[in-house]
Amino acid sequence: MMADVSRRHFAKLVAGALLLPAMAPLLSRKALAANNNVKIALLLPGSVADGGWSSLAYAGLQNLKNSGFSVAYSESVPQAQMEQVIRGYADDGYSLIIGHSFEYGSAFAEIAPEYPDTYFFASTFKPAEKTPTNVEYVNLAYIQGAYAAGALAALISENGKAVGFVGGGDNPTQQAMMRAFIQAAEKTRPGIRGMGVVTGDYDNAAKGREAATTMIGNGADVIWHAADVTGLGAMQGAAAGKVKAMGCYVDQKDVAPDFVACSFRQNLDWMVEQVGESVASKHFDGGEEWSPSVGKAWSVVNGSKQYNEKLVSASAWATFEQIWQQLDSGALKPTV
Repeated sequence: MMADVSRRHFAKLVAGALLLPAMAPLLSRKALAANNNVKIALLLPGSVADGGWSSLAYAGLQNLKNSGFSVAYSESVPQAQMEQVIRGYADDGYSLIIGHSFEYGSAFAEIAPEYPDTYFFASTFKPAEKTPTNVEYVNLAYIQGAYAAGALAALISENGKAVGFVGGGDNPTQQAMMRAFIQAAEKTRPGIRGMGVVTGDYDNAAKGREAATTMIGNGADVIWHAADVTGLGAMQGAAAGKVKAMGCYVDQKDVAPDFVACSFRQNLDWMVEQVGESVASKHFDGGEEWSPSVGKAWSVVNGSKQYNEKLVSASAWATFEQIWQQLDSGALKPTV
């Protein structure tokens, strides 16, 4: 499941291959100097210690800092203060401002035209057909990731009766992820039932546990979530019910090592790095929606391995890999 060479690195790799090895130290110093001229601000909806959405993006920012970029961040930015924070960084001359939640999609569309020399990146879908040429958006293959999770859940189900999804906020993305999970489970293993609950809350472990427990009572023996803290509760509910769980966004092996089959990790650190480097290399795709494939946007992990061999058979994994590759290449397109 190794990702291809990224679009943002290809030109640099080709050029680098033509240079003499002796020039490498000089090139490194020049690259570092160039990066120092790029100031990047990351605006986060949560804490850098949330263990998920915000912490992964922050990790990417720190990697950019280690590569010579000048960086700053604001965490737990309330929606009421978003405009003030955005304008503050823009007025301070930041080259790139990354807004790491869907609210920044419309906020940047309104503010960016006033700062034509600043680049803006929103970690969300493009909100309209026409957007400012200095704003880029992203589709992080949520539907493909959820479809892959539904397929794997069905493949590793012991009873073959049902598998369940627990969602967070009641928004179009979570609803579509639930539908993709159910569709994949039922298509991959005919006769199995896909179930789902979108709780309406990302930060309520009790709701997640209740949703998982209810689905387990209705026959589900594999639970996957896309719900942050609520999802942790779902995984704990799975462990209490002695059924398999799959994590989301980060490697959640340690939540319940005996019951976690794997985690679908969202590569948000990679995303932040790619966007920062695109500004430095002048390949920022303003006005566009970047759509990395599922193999770039997500990774399937379980500690140092990809999956728990006690909970996932070799044959189930082989079948899953075929589905993953079809999703990654675009040969398989979920319809939700």
